[in-house]
Amino acid sequence: MILDTLASVTRERIERQKKIISPAEIKTAALSRPKRNFEFEKALRGDDIRFICEVKKASPSKGIIAEEFPYVEIAKEYEKAGAAAVSVLTEPEYFKGEDSYVTDISRNISLPIIRKDFTVDEYMIYQAATLGASAVLLICSLLDTYTIRKYIDICDSLGLSALVEAHDEIEVKSALEAGARLIGVNNRNLKNFTVDINNCIRLRSLVPDDITFVAESGIKSAEDIENLRRAGVNAVLIGETLMRAKNKRLMLDELRGKSND
Repeated sequence: MILDTLASVTRERIERQKKIISPAEIKTAALSRPKRNFEFEKALRGDDIRFICEVKKASPSKGIIAEEFPYVEIAKEYEKAGAAAVSVLTEPEYFKGEDSYVTDISRNISLPIIRKDFTVDEYMIYQAATLGASAVLLICSLLDTYTIRKYIDICDSLGLSALVEAHDEIEVKSALEAGARLIGVNNRNLKNFTVDINNCIRLRSLVPDDITFVAESGIKSAEDIENLRRAGVNAVLIGETLMRAKNKRLMLDELRGKSND
């Protein structure tokens, strides 16, 4: 299963990084920074659906998505286009990401950034804070309820938001029991990479309205957005559709349903 592989290579990467900067050092560095103010989750609530726009060079299912990858300029374009937040892939082997992408982008835009990686160690949460992220991704398929709750507590101590990602009813229940304030439902099955955009619509009713609900993966059209809007989705995370668009601002307007404005 690709998710198991991703988790395994991530653990190996983090163990290597711990030899360079120890867990105690990364924790001290994170706690010495000004505490963030949960700006990521605050940005995702409003009168209309909010957009988290992703900076992503590649993926396991699609390979290289962007041969040319001026990641800072892409993030700036998202900001100008009216994105609520930016998602930045940092997993290096399968997504061709780098930790430095978060730092570089955070210095050039004012939007909150989620460091999108496969969080398998609390080290990565403290690390995200030092990189300049406002949020981290916690995946229910990788973490049990107790660990998710523990990791949310660490995020809270740093003022970081935790986007807790679920794929089915059992994982949504785990996210709720862990105290998630942000729940993302991934329409992509990470076991076989099939996509069903109705997955998040089916699961929306399981999440109380006071918890921010994010739809992830497979969102390609204004019709998709309208269906999610009607279902009461608060925000969407869009990667490949925007990364492949030559004019990201026009694409975002089109997705919003503003193509004729």
